[in-house]
Amino acid sequence: MPCSADSRKHLVLVHGICHGAWCWYKVVSHLRSAGHRVTAVDLGGSGVHPSQLQDIPTFSDYIQPLIQFLESLSPDEKVVLVGHSYGGLAISLAMEKLSHMVSLAVFITAYMPNCRDPPALQMKEYFKNLTPETYLDCRFTFNNGSPISAELGDRYMAIMYRRCQPEDLALATMLVRAGGFFLEDMNKESLLSQNKYGSIRRVYVVCEGDEVMNEEFQRFIVNDSPPDEVKSVPGAGHMIMLSKSKDLSLYLQEIMDRYP
Repeated sequence: MPCSADSRKHLVLVHGICHGAWCWYKVVSHLRSAGHRVTAVDLGGSGVHPSQLQDIPTFSDYIQPLIQFLESLSPDEKVVLVGHSYGGLAISLAMEKLSHMVSLAVFITAYMPNCRDPPALQMKEYFKNLTPETYLDCRFTFNNGSPISAELGDRYMAIMYRRCQPEDLALATMLVRAGGFFLEDMNKESLLSQNKYGSIRRVYVVCEGDEVMNEEFQRFIVNDSPPDEVKSVPGAGHMIMLSKSKDLSLYLQEIMDRYP
């Protein structure tokens, strides 16, 4: 059922590593049909953004398109930030920088840092358990043993998109680009504060069937940085915005009703 004009929220959707705004196309359609304002953003060097990875030296450069978009809105406008996977780090830094604009943040099988530790600690925990059997034919670049960037291989993407339609996987293989991790930037102290990032309500969506960031790791993130609410979605793979797009859209509408 379409929402009333005065109940509409502006959702800003942020993709994960190597992906782009295009991966939200089903969710965007569902939410706009329900009357919501929705914007999916390409981060630096992602999607149709004109820069290449080598032109994006820092995490600030990477999230600059998101910051620029938010700053272009009316100063009194409130948004709901939605981050998927690595996009959880992007919305976290945006929450810190523009906390006055964000009414709610939703993390979908995503990194969700706390205010105590550098965000890189969650990333390092993930990489600690990464084996050749896990990343298959992905191609990484390293510096002193730390991953710098990644390109997703076809076999890995087949697992990432296992619960999606074949045409979604075919589209993704044409559109994914190399992505950076920016571990050095994410390893800095005091990137997030309690009175800014920590003051914004957060909801975490656990995808129980995720084979990229498995449920155990997602539960670790939730315990490491407890949100206001946790939603578990049975049978949802990593690309939930494609495999269960209608379910995700309905849930986003429900939580916006619960967190006005």
